Amino acid sequence: MDLSPLALWQSLSAQPGGKWLFSRAICFKAPYFASISPRFEVLRPGHCEVSVRKHRAVLNHIGTVHAIAMCNMAELAGGTLTEVTVPATHRWIPKGMTVEYLKKAGTDLRAVATPVGDLPAGAGEYPVQVDVFDTAGDVVFRAVIAMWVSAKK
Repeated sequence: MDLSPLALWQSLSAQPGGKWLFSRAICFKAPYFASISPRFEVLRPGHCEVSVRKHRAVLNHIGTVHAIAMCNMAELAGGTLTEVTVPATHRWIPKGMTVEYLKKAGTDLRAVATPVGDLPAGAGEYPVQVDVFDTAGDVVFRAVIAMWVSAKK
């Protein structure tokens, strides 16, 4: 039985409560992400969408979604995209992240992660862009995450 994140998503996402259950399973594996209460909306190789409700736990002192909550959201979307995109023979780790805060994030948010380039043939950097949208469809935050991809030992 294949227990990869993509196989788990494919088996759960169409079921009632399946997206919620998948999101909780990912947060169980990587507990820090639970701090933003994410919900996966779309997941396939080369594309991931995660939503976060605007709620007290993710707010800053001015009542908007905290910058680091959006960084957390970006790393979750970008990392999960990378996990379901790289071959099973490879591993990955975030190497760095460049972020831009473009607008106050005063609503629920949706992060969309897509690769910027192709997977490296051997070991190398795999950049993933994550745009975070508010409910009006405006980009409020953008990150490019440098994922280091290499063959498993």
